[in-house]
Amino acid sequence: MAIAIQGCATPHVVESKKISDNRLSCSEIVAQIEEADRFEKQARDERKVTGTNVAAAVFFWPALIGTYANTEEAIDAARERKQHLTTLHEKKGCS
Repeated sequence: MAIAIQGCATPHVVESKKISDNRLSCSEIVAQIEEADRFEKQARDERKVTGTNVAAAVFFWPALIGTYANTEEAIDAARERKQHLTTLHEKKGCS
């Protein structure tokens, strides 16, 4: 049953901090922030009423719960990533 729940949980959960982050240039940091924005938006879009979510609710409601739990985790991770990168951007004196 856990496999079926995970199968419906599609948003990607990003790592909030990476060892290589300190080596990023200012423009790379900005690109990483934009990527985290895209991941957060994708996770939020998964929460909307979609055909997959409706089917999950009708045929296997625990899968819908798994999707919502995963979207929350993905949103939180993207926010943490953006905050980490913004702090790094400021520490490096990027404009």
